[in-house]
Amino acid sequence: MEIQTFKDKSPKIGKRVMIHPSSVIIGDVSLADHVSVWPTAVIRGDVESIQIGVGTNVQDGAVLHVSHAGDYSPTGHKLRIGNGVTIGHRAVVHGCTVGNYCLIGIGAIIMDGAVLEDYVMLGAGGLVSPGKVLQSGYLYVGAPAKPIRALTDSEKAFLEYSYQHYIKLKDEYLTSED
Repeated sequence: MEIQTFKDKSPKIGKRVMIHPSSVIIGDVSLADHVSVWPTAVIRGDVESIQIGVGTNVQDGAVLHVSHAGDYSPTGHKLRIGNGVTIGHRAVVHGCTVGNYCLIGIGAIIMDGAVLEDYVMLGAGGLVSPGKVLQSGYLYVGAPAKPIRALTDSEKAFLEYSYQHYIKLKDEYLTSED
């Protein structure tokens, strides 16, 4: 694993966090307790900060980044990810806010300034355009992402099951390393 300091800012790692050796974490990044970062994921907080909440999992090949403050974005865009979020394989999550208990599908892209409220399911390959707000309790699919329907009670339960499953899996990895 490559954990790098950038401009005197070093990643902060919570308790019982699993970071795969092939992943890269740079700069102003905060990983809360029980986060898992899977193979080849990149979390780069070089020009703004990244905060990832308790129990969130960042799956294989995901890219998490931010935008700097400048002429085209006066305040820049930090990345805030809530608790219990599942970020699918090869997803790109860039300078946005993701609420608690969301699922970001495989290959989905979320752009600067977008907001996913709590309990949002974004389907595989979905594209959330800059500044768009995805309301709590809905399934969104497509490019651009559009609400398809309200989540069922079973799907909401699955959002919580997903992150809990990944906590158990990362604990198995951590135990096998001991």
